[in-house]
Amino acid sequence: MAAAAAGPAQLVRCGQKDELYRSGLRSGAGAALHGLVGAKKWLEWRREVELLSDVAYFVLTTLSGYQTLGEEYVNIVQVDSTKKRVPSFLRRAIFISLHTVLPYCLEKGLLHLEHELQTEADESRTSQSSPALGLSSRTLIRNWIQKQVGGLTEQQKKTVLQIVYVLKQGLPLLHRLHLAVFYIRGTFYHLSKRITGITYLHFGGLQGEDQSIRSSYKFLGIISLFHLLLTIGVQMYSFKQKQRARQEWKLHRNLAHQQNTTKEKTTGRHSRCTLCLEERRHTTATPCGHLFCWECITEWCNTRTECPLCREKFHPQKLIYLRHYQL
Repeated sequence: MAAAAAGPAQLVRCGQKDELYRSGLRSGAGAALHGLVGAKKWLEWRREVELLSDVAYFVLTTLSGYQTLGEEYVNIVQVDSTKKRVPSFLRRAIFISLHTVLPYCLEKGLLHLEHELQTEADESRTSQSSPALGLSSRTLIRNWIQKQVGGLTEQQKKTVLQIVYVLKQGLPLLHRLHLAVFYIRGTFYHLSKRITGITYLHFGGLQGEDQSIRSSYKFLGIISLFHLLLTIGVQMYSFKQKQRARQEWKLHRNLAHQQNTTKEKTTGRHSRCTLCLEERRHTTATPCGHLFCWECITEWCNTRTECPLCREKFHPQKLIYLRHYQL
């Protein structure tokens, strides 16, 4: 039977079909867990159940040497870079790890790292009033990350937090770039297959079917690439605008702080913020009537929507900035 390299349309249909069956398997496993242990445990272990479902799907198909349901649907077969042999067991195992386990570890690792860095920053400012954050429910990964973060200096923590932000913003852009390249080249639909060098051969059917629409996929890839470049440009411009606004705010804050300090020295009045334990700058009132620095209370509201003193819940939009407040 004649064989030819699988076209982009066949690879897209294969990926969509596999995703359909994987989502059904994840949904069934999640429903079973929800029925056995309840909603609380299901919410806690939902991502892990989805990971085990995906791993089970590929272990029973790709790792065992069989076609996935999507590959069988479009009649394509995996081959290595030589296009003469089926990928080795090790290559298939690496593909499954990159396709399922690595994204889960990256997501969890970045989430825990960002949480620990922000927690450290909050505790350094509000060591008196911030409660313990679920120490009993920490996993081994979170314990390890917490230990590593604890040994960093403040400047290193800021640098790592910036790296985490860049990775969280850059990984989706990398995925979009890879997808645009796939539309143009029509070879690797998944990044994990590009890394492991796994391609496909198509057996039977009309060989010219994909050739007739390949130009349409190339056009779609060019549009996707242009849209990606536009998105990166907009994000860079937005980042520069935020940096400029932050610098202007710091300059304004320092000038206002100097003015307030001068006024308080002449009048003998001293008021302190209970979050930073310094003289209050840009006094801001919560709905319950407690006063804090504007920067301190807004940063507090990024993680907790409650008053640091009386624990009354409120929306950040309810904060009142007090202009020309002297006490």
